[in-house]
Amino acid sequence: MTSDSATVYRGRFAPSPTGPLHFGSLVAAVGSYLDARSRGGEWLVRIEDLDPPREIPGAASMILQTLENFELYWDGSVLYQSQRNAAYADAIDQLQSRRQLFPCACSRKEIADSAIAGPEGPIYPGTCRQGMDNPRQPHALRVRAEDRNLNFSDLLQGYIEQNLARDIGDFVVRRADGIHAYQLAVVVDDAQQGITHVVRGSDLLLSTTRQIYLQELLGYPTPEYLHLPIVVNSAGEKLSKQTYAEPLDVQASRKLAAAVLRFLNQPIPADFSGMTLSEIWSSAAQTWDPQSLPPTLTGVVPVLA
Repeated sequence: MTSDSATVYRGRFAPSPTGPLHFGSLVAAVGSYLDARSRGGEWLVRIEDLDPPREIPGAASMILQTLENFELYWDGSVLYQSQRNAAYADAIDQLQSRRQLFPCACSRKEIADSAIAGPEGPIYPGTCRQGMDNPRQPHALRVRAEDRNLNFSDLLQGYIEQNLARDIGDFVVRRADGIHAYQLAVVVDDAQQGITHVVRGSDLLLSTTRQIYLQELLGYPTPEYLHLPIVVNSAGEKLSKQTYAEPLDVQASRKLAAAVLRFLNQPIPADFSGMTLSEIWSSAAQTWDPQSLPPTLTGVVPVLA
């Protein structure tokens, strides 16, 4: 999907500062890092701190320190979404000028009560599409989803197709509290940073068509996408703060590095025991083979050897 085969590969890792990195975060970081380094590309880090109520004080610094402790060094400056509101507002203005947005004051409960279930929750039923009863009340902004199929070829998961109008409905790009939605921010930032390849967890697979739709509306290029299996616990729950995922133990960094490579079905370097972490990642980049990645949506966290 990239526009020019000569374009420098530029990937990114974009964690949210809602807590320390865990094993699932490390899989996403290493997968994106190795894919970039294997192609001689750049690897950027973006802190997705859009939603202050969900953030943990100091988590952003902790995340960056953990990446450095694991010797996963990024290129350029770290981008913070909290400093990007002007860029997101500009994108909103563009969409407004093209009459792609409409205000919506529906609560989640109101939507749930009148909507049918879709792959990612209740499908917005279009309640406010033709206008609100009281346009002055607090409201979100939704983008009008067209009734057509959008598709892309994921480099691991294969052909993906979705009809936004039928499967998702008109989706929010700015919340009623004024916070710009993830779907808009990630599209604006990927375009501004010149991201050519997005390697991330499969929990975001179904977000991709919304992002491609916004890229089309805003005239942005579409990156290549590769969605890695997400790490789940023995109960099948995604590792997260909500499921009490253990923070990464820097003292076990070498065991964790080996566990990540095994999870991603990549070879362990022959002289692993005598290598620094940087040397391990460098060797792994040379043997990186996306075709060997497990083409599943989830994988259970491995036991450290």
